Amino acid sequence: MNVLMLLKPKDTVQYIYESNTLRQGLEKMRAHSYTAIPVITVNGQYAGTVSEGDFLYYLVDLREGEIKNQKKHHISDIIRKNFNPAVRIDVTMDELLKRAVNQNFIPVTDSLGTFIGIVTRQDIIRHFIGNTK
Repeated sequence: MNVLMLLKPKDTVQYIYESNTLRQGLEKMRAHSYTAIPVITVNGQYAGTVSEGDFLYYLVDLREGEIKNQKKHHISDIIRKNFNPAVRIDVTMDELLKRAVNQNFIPVTDSLGTFIGIVTRQDIIRHFIGNTK
């Protein structure tokens, strides 16, 4: 089976840009009730994933409680290296399953690193148990 069979394409997935402000990122996550969201560059490259915890720890470390003060800080300031790493489109199903143990969703990129979508843990589990719902 090919990862494309499980892929939720980029145009159906919520993501934020690394140049977005912290406030913009938080507002988008809240609007969609997400606990983590993919981050891409303005050129469409996958830059990483940020979680609620990333925002929280960064804001606590800044000691700037006012959300309006967060306009000068950007998503690129809080991206952790190697958190929720992407897989390439030619990933094996075994590797996808291994990643799903630790990731709620797995970002997928093409051979140039361009973000093309995600595969969710739920969809991987459904594939392996044969449930198509």
